[in-house]
Amino acid sequence: MKELLKKYENTQPEIVFNWKDSETEAEGWVVINSLRGGAAGGGTRMRKGLDMNEVLSLAKTMEVKFSVAGPPIGGAKSGINFDPKDPRKQGVLERWYKAITPLLKHYYGTGGDLNVDEIHEVIPITEDCGVWHPQEGVFAGHFKPTEGEKINRIGQLRQGVIKIIENPKYTPEITRRYTVADMITGFGVAEAVKHYYDIYGGDVKGKKAIVQGFGNVGSAAAYYLAQMGAKVVGIIDKDGGLISEEGFSFEEIKSLYLNKKGNTLYAENLIPSAALNEKVWSLNAEIFAPCAASRLITKEQISSLIQAGLEVVSCGANVPFADKEIFFGNIMEYTDERTSLIPDFISNCGMARVFAYFMEQKVSMDDEAIFNDVSNTIKQALKNTHKQHSATTDISKTAFEIALKQLV
Repeated sequence: MKELLKKYENTQPEIVFNWKDSETEAEGWVVINSLRGGAAGGGTRMRKGLDMNEVLSLAKTMEVKFSVAGPPIGGAKSGINFDPKDPRKQGVLERWYKAITPLLKHYYGTGGDLNVDEIHEVIPITEDCGVWHPQEGVFAGHFKPTEGEKINRIGQLRQGVIKIIENPKYTPEITRRYTVADMITGFGVAEAVKHYYDIYGGDVKGKKAIVQGFGNVGSAAAYYLAQMGAKVVGIIDKDGGLISEEGFSFEEIKSLYLNKKGNTLYAENLIPSAALNEKVWSLNAEIFAPCAASRLITKEQISSLIQAGLEVVSCGANVPFADKEIFFGNIMEYTDERTSLIPDFISNCGMARVFAYFMEQKVSMDDEAIFNDVSNTIKQALKNTHKQHSATTDISKTAFEIALKQLV
């Protein structure tokens, strides 16, 4: 696996597009690792201090993810080095998407990512640039449909991603009108835990869980884990968190979900970060779902969780460990050797899988069909991993080997 990984990491990306904004200090990159299958896909992120290497590592991560989620295309990513809180953000995005329109029309598909909203920013701005849908390039380059097929499938994709969830099984509150895009990634993170216990032995019900991050992914993961009967004992967020050693009830987690402020945990009894960090990493919990930013978790933190009885990590964040390497750094390897580590390209593939699902011909638009498709994709990936290596350690190592054999 290490040899395959080294070869994959050291392969130069096929296309690097560099852009400098004419009106601000913003700089952006599209990195297309390869045009495998005639196209490449990956979302657009914006943050101050972002550089090309970060975009490259994310593009390579996307390619590994597509080996699980489909379609069988290359990995790509867009990244803009700019403060997302700057009032000039809208103009920056408008000029950025105008510059990359030729790529989006022919072989590159994008979407939302860190600090860039799929529904309110990516779709309307790319439409104004003459792009039918941010995934149009994947249709054109990979599927090569007729004009009629392209119109039908883009319509299906457009409708599906922003579809309001109507089935109460999948939404915390029908009247709040949550979309598939709001809930699906966190759903996948929780489903990965459920399938892990089904395949490797055990039951998610009654297990204690810690969730890091309470944005779209972490809050939904906490909601679905609690719905399954897991006991969330700790929530770690940017400005503090919550601890309940007996576990919050499903109703309590649901209330926290409904009361969050944007993508932030809100509670009157919020524990400040310093006090939280002194206690949360030594809590007895079998499940850990890191769903915050990339490269946060230290060796000391994960080691403390393992010593306290950790059984499985389901990654909601891309590359959650504080490693310098693109993939499989020392902390990730340390974790994989000592507990069950479900890699990000399996556990957080929900949104990528939804895109792939709606690109197919005439699929069901029923909530259950959409969510079951994501669940079954994750289940199959874990079954394939278990078939090759049935131990509860080295799950990520095995999963990477399966993926890289398709890519190298």
